[in-house]
Amino acid sequence: MRRSRCSPSGGAVAERLRGPSGRTPRCPLRPSGPPPPEGEDLVLTLARQWLGTPYRHQASLRGVGCDCLGLVRGVWRALHGQEPQTPPPYHPDWAELGEREILLEALGRWLVPLSLADARPGDVLVFRMQPGAMAKHCAILSAEDRMIHAYWGRACVESWLGRWWRERLAAAFRFPQPPPKIPLSPAKAGAQIEP
Repeated sequence: MRRSRCSPSGGAVAERLRGPSGRTPRCPLRPSGPPPPEGEDLVLTLARQWLGTPYRHQASLRGVGCDCLGLVRGVWRALHGQEPQTPPPYHPDWAELGEREILLEALGRWLVPLSLADARPGDVLVFRMQPGAMAKHCAILSAEDRMIHAYWGRACVESWLGRWWRERLAAAFRFPQPPPKIPLSPAKAGAQIEP
């Protein structure tokens, strides 16, 4: 018979007795595979899950439909749970009709504002589609020269952040860090620790 004990740190204690199967039981405290992504890697992993989602104005349902704001909202929900604010209904030309920077104001309430020079992969970029117009398009920076976004007539894509887009950059924001995950105690994880 093989016996295995798990230490609270997640490593297996070397004391083992071989059982009929000849296999060592898996330690429930030790994660298998690579560690889960964190920080900007987590944001990019979540954003890339939306790639190929068809463009649907005002939607935010991965694989079904989203617009540029719907992508950001979906990543927020994956990081933090429920959205802190539900956007009101808006027309595709909403920014051309207003006098306030509604998108910048809303993002500034829930995301961390940054300078454009400090933006890094995983951060939200906001664009003015015409000089002097209200900011109305957002994307998630995926590399120095790439972004993930959804826009009219397309799907959610990862595309080049070329000169045309760079000239229209208006602001950058960072998702706040999600609350830390509290590890389960061995009793809650179903492990039995032997003295």
